[in-house]
Amino acid sequence: MKFLRDLLDKQKPLFQKGGKLENLFYLYEAGETFLFSPNHTNGIKGAQVKDAIDLKRMMITVVIAMIPCLLFGIYNTGHQHFLAIGQTAGLWEDFGPKFLLGLQLVLPIVIVAYAAGGLVEAGFAVVRKHPINEGFLVTGMLIPLVVPATLPLWQVALATIFAVIIAKEVFGGTGMNILNVAMTARAFLYFAYPAQISGDQVWTYLGDKVPVDGFSGATALAVAYNAGVDGQPVTQALAEHNSAMGEGLFSFYNMFMGWIPGSIGETSTLMALVGALILVGTGVASWKIIVSGFAGAYIMGLVMNLLAVNEYMAMSPEYHWVVGGLAFGIVFMATDPVSAAQTETGKWIYGLLIGVLTVIIRVTNPAYPEGIMLAVLFMNVFAPLIDYYVVKANKNRRLQRATV
Repeated sequence: MKFLRDLLDKQKPLFQKGGKLENLFYLYEAGETFLFSPNHTNGIKGAQVKDAIDLKRMMITVVIAMIPCLLFGIYNTGHQHFLAIGQTAGLWEDFGPKFLLGLQLVLPIVIVAYAAGGLVEAGFAVVRKHPINEGFLVTGMLIPLVVPATLPLWQVALATIFAVIIAKEVFGGTGMNILNVAMTARAFLYFAYPAQISGDQVWTYLGDKVPVDGFSGATALAVAYNAGVDGQPVTQALAEHNSAMGEGLFSFYNMFMGWIPGSIGETSTLMALVGALILVGTGVASWKIIVSGFAGAYIMGLVMNLLAVNEYMAMSPEYHWVVGGLAFGIVFMATDPVSAAQTETGKWIYGLLIGVLTVIIRVTNPAYPEGIMLAVLFMNVFAPLIDYYVVKANKNRRLQRATV
């Protein structure tokens, strides 16, 4: 490490004021502060309250919390491919080939997302002459986790660039964005290139292999929606789906564990909950948003049961927790400290409405069987309004006490 430190110190004058590479100073600073703690203070005199965590450490904590979803998604990508071609009967058979195949597909997506977004961040830092913020450490990981492994790499790059510019940089950069950047990237892909991010065949890598007869790459949400249209009980449709590969592919257990087709990081509710424990335990995410989000989905599921006019509306409420990306979206997207509600009461309302809207969109919108993406983006817009009325209500209560 001393060699690296000496090397950086030797090159630093080139990037400082008056050096040949003065305009690229913030690129140098980004690399230096990523490897070593900053060697300067904030310059403010007097007593200060200091904390051991800063923005960089907070972002790294979120990335660590996503690693279980990433590793599981890599393996599940390979597993779904082997299911599609009929070469496996057990979850843990051929572990090495499955993981390597998944890594072959997922790693390029991660690299492209980080490269595309990183170049945009660096460009804005150089033009605006401000330090490169660490917020993209999280966004660069989130975007690959909310897309299918079969997505073309050029679409990954395009969506990342669009989201970083439109959802983040135009608002002023890290800490100023209104919308969740990763969700904006997914929304861009869904409306711009729906064929590559939705449908029965995009969730399973086939390559040059021929899938077995009777196997479909449809997601659990698509199966549930089609069951509602056909008048078949959802649980029965899920149990019988892909019966050529054996019963129970879409059992509640498999969906909770994540052994189903879907976006790379969203299929496993269990891995999302592991990430939630890390985020809540370190104080990075609000448990109020997570709890109220799951509660809102369950409550709205019960309401749909009471109003059921088709089998999808009659689906057991707890199934909404494990189908689609609700768990991943609530844990990693809804809890974004920048775009979420800031007041403690507002967090309860914000999370509850995300859960409620997710189920409403899923069940009542025939063109879009998933709802967590649109629910999070919609509530991102309304989060400041929620905080405004919460603060206003607090002021009114205090004024009433003051006049007593």
